[in-house]
Amino acid sequence: MRLRATMIGSGLALALLAGTAAFAQQAQQKVTVAVTAIVEHPALDAARDGVKKALEEAGYKDGANLTFRYESAQGSPATAAQIAQKFAGENPNVIVAIATPSAQAMVTATQTIPVVFTAVTDPVAAQIVKDRKAPGGNVTGISDFSPLEAQFDLIKELVPAAKKIGVVFNPGEANSVALLNAVKALAPARSLQIVEASAGRTADVSAAAQSLVGKVDAIYLPTDNTIISALGTVLAVGADNKLPVFTGDTESVQKGSVASIGFDYFQVGVETGAVVVRVLKGEKPGTIPVANASGSNLVINAKAAAAMGVTVPPAVLARAKQVIN
Repeated sequence: MRLRATMIGSGLALALLAGTAAFAQQAQQKVTVAVTAIVEHPALDAARDGVKKALEEAGYKDGANLTFRYESAQGSPATAAQIAQKFAGENPNVIVAIATPSAQAMVTATQTIPVVFTAVTDPVAAQIVKDRKAPGGNVTGISDFSPLEAQFDLIKELVPAAKKIGVVFNPGEANSVALLNAVKALAPARSLQIVEASAGRTADVSAAAQSLVGKVDAIYLPTDNTIISALGTVLAVGADNKLPVFTGDTESVQKGSVASIGFDYFQVGVETGAVVVRVLKGEKPGTIPVANASGSNLVINAKAAAAMGVTVPPAVLARAKQVIN
């Protein structure tokens, strides 16, 4: 009896050991996260890096138990569609789509592979999800709808005499149109008139900005990937004409716009990566509500402000998270 009991106990121990080993092996199995962005610029690059950081903190190490793939469409919707088709064919565990055009391409390419989007202003208007609270299907993500009221209050604070604000936007990008409409709705309460300047391609941005010279008191650039990709050309117009340029993202302030109240896109990426981890651990994307990015930072470029004829009050400088000199 004792021998048999010993044998049974040993068998149970071996079974438990084998089960633990199998669980550990399963936990270490490689997963693949494929990331696609419509274009490379500071905000979207920061979001990508934030996703990777969140995965690392959750124990997914690139080259060990994670294959992290990244491709940029270089501003081309046609290329975004090609990348989406390729990723769909490769069947990764999760696809991360950065910015509206890439997310639109990705949800068209697959209805089965989990898709987590980020840096998408209005996912419902862009027809990426039907409902933010209950996305359904294989898609969820993080929205970055800009804190427009705070941004335009800041413009009025820095350029008190401003009456007309020029907005350069891409009419073919859903998020840009949504932001423009929201800006037009909030402008009257601030005694502002919005002057539109459309640019369907990056190559058109300089001419669109130039068309605003002499017509407006400041230029506002929304989080529009086409426009921000040509940020330098708008900044040149602003500097040459003492015309202040404000942006919807704080990363562009580092490049030379006057100021913004916006999100830290690295943190937006971290929040997105946390959603990716939930999906990797078994949650269905369609059951995870679309979340708004959290936080808002005031960033001021004092050097750019001076170049564009803006005097920043000490009180504004005092409450800035970052001042670039």
